Amino acid sequence: IARSAGTHVRLMAVDGDYAVVLMPSGELRRIHADCRATLGMVGNSEFNLRSLGKAGRKRWLGIRPTVRGNAMNPIAHPLGGGEGHSNGGRQHCSPWGLIDGVKTRKRNKASNKLIIRRRKK
Repeated sequence: IARSAGTHVRLMAVDGDYAVVLMPSGELRRIHADCRATLGMVGNSEFNLRSLGKAGRKRWLGIRPTVRGNAMNPIAHPLGGGEGHSNGGRQHCSPWGLIDGVKTRKRNKASNKLIIRRRKK
Protein backbone atom coordinates (compact mmCIF):
# COMPACT_ATOMS: atom_id res chain seq x y z
CA ILE A 1 0.00 0.00 0.00
CA ALA A 2 2.79 2.46 0.87
CA ARG A 3 5.75 1.27 -1.20
CA SER A 4 7.23 4.43 -2.69
CA ALA A 5 10.38 6.01 -1.28
CA GLY A 6 10.07 7.52 2.19
CA THR A 7 6.44 6.56 2.83
CA HIS A 8 4.93 4.65 5.72
CA VAL A 9 1.52 3.54 7.02
CA ARG A 10 0.72 3.84 10.72
CA LEU A 11 -1.18 1.06 12.53
CA MET A 12 -3.82 2.83 14.64
CA ALA A 13 -5.94 -0.02 16.06
CA VAL A 14 -6.93 -3.66 15.67
CA ASP A 15 -10.59 -4.56 16.11
CA GLY A 16 -11.77 -8.09 15.34
CA ASP A 17 -10.77 -9.26 11.88
CA TYR A 18 -9.61 -5.84 10.73
CA ALA A 19 -6.76 -3.46 11.50
CA VAL A 20 -7.17 0.31 11.13
CA VAL A 21 -4.26 2.04 9.39
CA LEU A 22 -3.49 5.69 8.68
CA MET A 23 -2.40 6.13 5.07
CA PRO A 24 0.19 8.70 3.88
CA SER A 25 -2.69 10.69 2.34
CA GLY A 26 -4.43 11.02 5.73
CA GLU A 27 -7.09 8.43 4.88
CA LEU A 28 -8.11 6.03 7.66
CA ARG A 29 -8.68 2.58 6.21
CA ARG A 30 -9.50 -0.93 7.44
CA ILE A 31 -7.29 -3.81 6.29
CA HIS A 32 -7.83 -7.48 7.07
CA ALA A 33 -5.71 -8.40 10.10
CA ASP A 34 -4.44 -11.61 8.47
CA CYS A 35 -2.64 -9.61 5.76
CA ARG A 36 1.15 -9.62 5.95
CA ALA A 37 3.19 -6.46 6.28
CA THR A 38 6.82 -5.43 6.42
CA LEU A 39 7.48 -3.20 9.41
CA GLY A 40 9.51 -0.02 9.09
CA MET A 41 9.77 2.89 6.70
CA VAL A 42 10.83 2.75 3.06
CA GLY A 43 14.27 4.33 2.67
CA ASN A 44 15.56 6.92 0.19
CA SER A 45 12.98 9.51 1.24
CA GLU A 46 14.57 12.31 -0.81
CA PHE A 47 14.37 10.36 -4.08
CA ASN A 48 11.78 12.71 -5.59
CA LEU A 49 13.89 15.79 -4.79
CA ARG A 50 16.82 14.86 -7.04
CA SER A 51 17.50 16.96 -10.12
CA LEU A 52 18.09 14.95 -13.28
CA GLY A 53 20.01 17.89 -14.73
CA LYS A 54 19.33 17.46 -18.42
CA ALA A 55 16.84 16.02 -20.89
CA GLY A 56 19.19 13.18 -21.83
CA ARG A 57 19.27 11.75 -18.32
CA LYS A 58 15.47 11.57 -18.39
CA ARG A 59 15.71 9.72 -21.71
CA TRP A 60 18.10 7.18 -20.14
CA LEU A 61 15.30 6.42 -17.67
CA GLY A 62 12.94 5.70 -20.57
CA ILE A 63 10.89 8.91 -20.15
CA ARG A 64 9.95 10.48 -23.49
CA PRO A 65 9.52 14.24 -24.05
CA THR A 66 6.20 15.81 -23.01
CA VAL A 67 4.35 17.38 -25.94
CA ARG A 68 1.42 19.76 -25.39
CA GLY A 69 -1.89 18.63 -26.87
CA ASN A 70 -2.46 21.86 -28.83
CA ALA A 71 0.98 21.47 -30.44
CA MET A 72 -0.07 18.14 -31.97
CA ASN A 73 -1.94 17.36 -35.17
CA PRO A 74 -5.73 16.98 -34.93
CA ILE A 75 -5.43 13.24 -35.57
CA ALA A 76 -3.22 12.80 -32.47
CA HIS A 77 -5.13 14.88 -29.87
CA PRO A 78 -8.56 16.52 -29.46
CA LEU A 79 -6.85 19.90 -28.86
CA GLY A 80 -4.54 19.58 -31.87
CA GLY A 81 -4.58 21.49 -35.13
CA GLY A 82 -5.69 25.04 -35.90
CA GLU A 83 -3.78 28.00 -37.24
CA GLY A 84 -1.06 29.61 -35.09
CA HIS A 85 -1.43 29.47 -31.30
CA SER A 86 -5.08 28.39 -31.21
CA ASN A 87 -6.73 27.64 -27.87
CA GLY A 88 -8.12 24.23 -28.84
CA GLY A 89 -11.76 25.25 -28.55
CA ARG A 90 -12.73 22.80 -25.80
CA GLN A 91 -11.98 21.75 -22.22
CA HIS A 92 -8.57 20.35 -21.31
CA CYS A 93 -8.54 16.63 -21.96
CA SER A 94 -6.35 13.59 -22.51
CA PRO A 95 -5.37 12.34 -25.98
CA TRP A 96 -8.36 9.96 -25.70
CA GLY A 97 -10.83 12.77 -24.97
CA LEU A 98 -11.25 12.20 -21.20
CA ILE A 99 -11.90 15.56 -19.49
CA ASP A 100 -9.33 16.73 -16.90
CA GLY A 101 -10.49 16.99 -13.28
CA VAL A 102 -13.25 14.37 -13.44
CA LYS A 103 -13.11 11.65 -10.78
CA THR A 104 -12.38 8.25 -12.30
CA ARG A 105 -12.87 5.97 -9.26
CA LYS A 106 -16.10 3.95 -9.25
CA ARG A 107 -18.59 5.43 -6.79
CA ASN A 108 -19.90 1.97 -5.81
CA LYS A 109 -16.51 0.24 -5.54
CA ALA A 110 -16.60 -2.69 -3.10
CA SER A 111 -13.61 -1.48 -1.06
CA ASN A 112 -15.33 1.87 -0.34
CA LYS A 113 -16.88 0.32 2.77
CA LEU A 114 -13.37 -0.24 4.19
CA ILE A 115 -12.58 3.50 4.17
CA ILE A 116 -13.34 5.03 7.57
CA ARG A 117 -12.26 8.62 6.87
CA ARG A 118 -11.46 10.02 3.44
CA ARG A 119 -8.24 11.88 2.79
CA LYS A 120 -8.22 15.62 3.43
CA LYS A 121 -8.03 17.73 0.28
